[in-house]
Amino acid sequence: MKTDNLLIEIGTEELPPKSLKLLGDSFAQGISKGLKESGLAYSSVKALATPRRLAVQVSQLEAEQQDKVVEKKGPSVDVAFDSTGTPTKAAEGWARSNGITIDQAQRLKTDKGEWLLHKAEVKGEKLENILPGIVESALKQLPIPKPMRWGDSDAQFIRPVHTLTLVYGSDLINAEILDTKSDRHILGHRFHSPEGFELHHSDDYEQQLREHYVIADQQTRMQTITDEVKRLAAEVGGTVVHDPDLIEEVSALVEWPVALTATFDAEFLAIPKEPLIGTMKDDQRYFPIEDDSGSLLPRFIFISNIESKDPKQVIQGNEKVIRPRLADAQFFFEADKKSSLASRVDKLASVLFQKQLGSIKDKSDRISQLSAVIAEILHTDADLARQAGFLCKADLVTEMVLEFPDTQGTMGKHYALNDGEPEIVANAIEQHYWPRFSGDDLPTSDVACAVALADKLDTLIGIFGIGQVPKGDRDPFALRRAALGLIRIIVEKGLNLDLHQLIEAAAEQFDEKLTNKTLKNDVFSFLMGRFRPWYQDQGIQVDVIQAVIANSPSRPADFDARIKAITAFKQLEAAESLAEANKRVSNILSKAHVELTGMVNHDLLIEPQEQTLAAKIAETELSCKPELETGNYEGALNRMASLKDDIDAFFDHVMVNADDQNIKQNRLNLLHQLRELFLRVADISLLNK
Repeated sequence: MKTDNLLIEIGTEELPPKSLKLLGDSFAQGISKGLKESGLAYSSVKALATPRRLAVQVSQLEAEQQDKVVEKKGPSVDVAFDSTGTPTKAAEGWARSNGITIDQAQRLKTDKGEWLLHKAEVKGEKLENILPGIVESALKQLPIPKPMRWGDSDAQFIRPVHTLTLVYGSDLINAEILDTKSDRHILGHRFHSPEGFELHHSDDYEQQLREHYVIADQQTRMQTITDEVKRLAAEVGGTVVHDPDLIEEVSALVEWPVALTATFDAEFLAIPKEPLIGTMKDDQRYFPIEDDSGSLLPRFIFISNIESKDPKQVIQGNEKVIRPRLADAQFFFEADKKSSLASRVDKLASVLFQKQLGSIKDKSDRISQLSAVIAEILHTDADLARQAGFLCKADLVTEMVLEFPDTQGTMGKHYALNDGEPEIVANAIEQHYWPRFSGDDLPTSDVACAVALADKLDTLIGIFGIGQVPKGDRDPFALRRAALGLIRIIVEKGLNLDLHQLIEAAAEQFDEKLTNKTLKNDVFSFLMGRFRPWYQDQGIQVDVIQAVIANSPSRPADFDARIKAITAFKQLEAAESLAEANKRVSNILSKAHVELTGMVNHDLLIEPQEQTLAAKIAETELSCKPELETGNYEGALNRMASLKDDIDAFFDHVMVNADDQNIKQNRLNLLHQLRELFLRVADISLLNK
């Protein structure tokens, strides 16, 4: 069957840059899905997207569907014919609908009876007849929150559509989609090639676009921008911090990326670099340049969408644009320094945290007290933690943070140092928001950890305390992120903290504001629930996580030690047999319906195998005690693994459900003792093979 390459392009006004990649990928996925559902085979599908087009290339696509035979089942023979063998109206109607007579019908025999059957040969449709519907369907499924109309057209799309091109090999496929008729005309670069060009073959698409100053592949534009930014930064003795999101966004703003270097007045370097970087990246999509020490250079790189004959004019224009923004930052910084952070805390009373929980000032007071409590548990300076907690939200009412919200915490640090606060307090103010996202840095000192934990706990306790738990995708107070951040800090910093103790201390700060009667259990369960996705992201097997969660260890660092121990235990030869034995013991005990103490009467141990097992359990309990007390769970499990042969021998030779009730009870207590020994680490009965 004939195959060739297909090009589909929708030419538009400028598309939303932050949505471009998603739109391009979704369009390609929709086309791929439609082709598969239509039974048209192809080799590959490639998404292409620029600010003014969404395109899809399909390679080695079949020109038409395969012919196929469709079986159309009719009424049963009992229904199709009356007692005299005459066809019924039901049978005749079915035959008529299939274009045959009753005599031409075949029979389908199954164990449930016999039916009329017609095998119809269906001729495969040509691509030109199928493709328009596939494209329309793919466009309708694009993630477009607010489609728009234009001119007097009833068509709706994310932006006005100007061209539609469907070219299969050298053939134009005629269609009308979004009130636009397909033709060979392709839009070129808006300034370098406004007249565009005619596409005569689908294989020429990318090359012809490049000749008309358009790089069709967004990944290629991203790589071009990355390489050029790196090259220009090196020329001035600096580097650009890698920012994939910024590169992707800029690549969605240009079709022909040209990188240029510009400068700004060195006087602005007296301002902390964070707001300067923020305004350059967020407001202007510029790339700031740092030296080897991380200090900002008075230069930046920007990406132009034109290859100017006079680049100096373009550079000067961008330098003119950035100066007022940097001047604003300078003004805010100098104005903010006139008042201390401490003097701003009372202003937080006018900033609402949550209606039932009060203001940010109320939250700061709670954080301050809780930070001190946690600091004492960590044996670090409680006074410094209390002060950092008291000041940690004060920068929210500074001019700089009001203008550049992303600098919260960071500006608090700079203003605290300006006020003469200890460096450890200033760092804690910045770091109490950490980690802000997956893989982000953690607070560096125990004081900073105390404030960060206090902030996250306060939010968790407060919001759970008024019954506003996360549901589905709704999590307006980012409680899942707070819980995961709390777990990461405790585990990765190796802090000896107990969740029950932390929850209790945090709840005490709220007085009578909380209404949830099951608050403490709810928050603990929520935190336990965050361990599973976190460990799964690290490649830990689900059964290992479940085995530890079954014990609900309340110290996250201890939880982590058990996870590592069970992961290592699963690699032992004895692990599978011991897990199966624990499952068997668990099942036996669950059906015993008697109270078990684990106290074994050695006089009632009759069989040699149960005598040996009892002795080995007592010996193992004694040898494991120091390992368990120090949290060396891997060492403890290695000792327990030595019980394998004795457990196997017990089940091979000893009948647990003995006729003598005292002997039976004693054997159940022996198994209970064995089970409790393993449960001191985790429930290994939950482990899979």
